[in-house]
Formats: sequence, C-alpha cells, structure tokens
Amino acid sequence: MHDAAGASLVLRLSGSLSGPGVTLLSAPGAAATLGAPWFLAILAAARAAAPGVPHDAVLDCAAAPGLALTALRAGLRDLVLDPRCPGFAAVASAAGELSARLRPARPVSLDLGRLDLTRAGGRARLAAWLAGAG
Repeated sequence: MHDAAGASLVLRLSGSLSGPGVTLLSAPGAAATLGAPWFLAILAAARAAAPGVPHDAVLDCAAAPGLALTALRAGLRDLVLDPRCPGFAAVASAAGELSARLRPARPVSLDLGRLDLTRAGGRARLAAWLAGAG
C-alpha cells in the first residue's frame, strides 16, 4: 500500500470476503521515505473507513535498524528488516521484548502502486488477489 485510499479500499474489499483478514504492507523501504508516523496515519484512516476488518500492518524498514527501532517505539509491532544489516540482532532483541514480529523478508504481496484503483479493472485485480485467485 502507498496511501490511505489504497489501504481503505483493501480493508473494505477484504471485509466483504469471508477470509481471515489481510496484511497491509508498506511500500519497500517506506520507513526511510515516509516514516512510522505516516504509516500509522494511513492505518488510522483505513481503519476509520473500514472498522472491524481483521488485518495486520507491516512496515518495511529495508536495511535501517534505527528506523526499525523508531517504529517499535511508535507502537508498530510487525516490521521487515534486512537480516544482513549490522543492527539486525539488536532490533530482533528489542522486538522480542515487545512481542513484536521482525520479518527478514517481505511477504508476497500485490503492489497497489502498479494498479489504477480508480478503474474497475484495477479494483477487480485487487479483489481477485484478496480472494486468493491473484
């Protein structure tokens, strides 16, 4: 996801399906370009637009352990961090203390930035992905 409109659409479409929920994954390296506060604001807007829809939220911190620690302090509990970065072990330890999840790789995802969600075809592709036919 890249913005609140896309995240909200994902939650609304996911809420109309009878599945376990959805993972809202930031763009690659979003912690460096926009930061944890931006990500939290997008999540708040999406949750307000589609309340009660089960979801996880994952911020991609690329190879920036300092930004991952900042995200943990901001309250995020699911992060991606490159395991080859020098501070990975320290961030993993901090995440463990907070019962947070530190992922060494991005989960499989659909990049909403490559879809025109204002068009029916883009929304249909997203709906198919969420339904498992993606």
